[in-house]
Amino acid sequence: MTVAASKRWIYAGLMMGIAALLAAGCGGEKKKVSAPTPAAKGPQGDVAVYTSIYPDIIDQMCKPNVARAFSDLKVTWFQGGTEKIKTKIAGEVKAKRIGADVLMVADPSYYLALKKSNLLLEYVSPNQKDVVTEKDKNGAWTSVRISNMIIAYNKDRLKEHDAPKSWQELTDPKWKGRIAMPNPMLSGSAYVAVGALADKYGWEYFDKLKANGIRIEEGNSAIQNKLLTGEYAAAMILEENILKLANVKKEPLRVVYPVDGIICVPSPIAIFNTTKNQDGAKALVDWWLSKEGQEAVVNGWMHSVREDVKPPAGAPEMKTLLPNAIKVDWEKLAVQDAQIKEAFRSRVMDK
Repeated sequence: MTVAASKRWIYAGLMMGIAALLAAGCGGEKKKVSAPTPAAKGPQGDVAVYTSIYPDIIDQMCKPNVARAFSDLKVTWFQGGTEKIKTKIAGEVKAKRIGADVLMVADPSYYLALKKSNLLLEYVSPNQKDVVTEKDKNGAWTSVRISNMIIAYNKDRLKEHDAPKSWQELTDPKWKGRIAMPNPMLSGSAYVAVGALADKYGWEYFDKLKANGIRIEEGNSAIQNKLLTGEYAAAMILEENILKLANVKKEPLRVVYPVDGIICVPSPIAIFNTTKNQDGAKALVDWWLSKEGQEAVVNGWMHSVREDVKPPAGAPEMKTLLPNAIKVDWEKLAVQDAQIKEAFRSRVMDK
């Protein structure tokens, strides 16, 4: 073999070797290069929330905070008093078309009834462990916000030392025709208050309130307005209404934490098992129970269900109020709803 031929063979061998190495480096086959995995998105789709949270708090607190937390989740809100929402859900259950995915209303006993009817999804949120108030161990419902029924008065029209200090004082004749409370047929928190006070003092307590001319208003908002005008000297009302007016609008309304105990209403959150978007609904529950979600709750003038979140401005910590709070029989409220409301109606609302 000539020198030139030898060089040609060596060159050819080198080229074949390089080709083999390239083939080996590519697995010996032509393979498509995988595209980068897209970043995981948050929950998507639609979620409908039925809630008794006040409309202004939904607009100012709920909607913007939830929108920031879940950019790809479309959340719609149906707002109404607890009893209005209960009526709406009853109709939807009968029609077998529940429109809500997530429920946030005031009366905890209602959730017990829904669970017994097998309407709630059992979901234990990772944040449920931080909730120190009532919760279902299987996750059917979990407290998400605390509202307190208290007594309120107008400091420009009534001296602090003259204001009633207990629920019992509302029966004093000096308040005749000058006191009010929300309608328990419409307000879930008022229904809880009626059940709790009837258990503590007997139905005779409401006979005395009736004799003392107590007025029954449609809701808490109507009462706060008439406290401002002086039509009422004192009233049973939600703490959050008074805190908001006193701190934001600088109105002269003040809270009395009754010496015989506040009525604590730890309103729950739950998911209906008919939801078509479990991931979205679960994500909402997780967020509301997180520290961030609970700070949003406090910005809505309600108390947090977590101990690591401060109370709303102007309010004491719940741990100072709970030891003396009036005990509530949630199971009784769940199973005797009609009887309790009828007892109140016949004693207080009938002419």
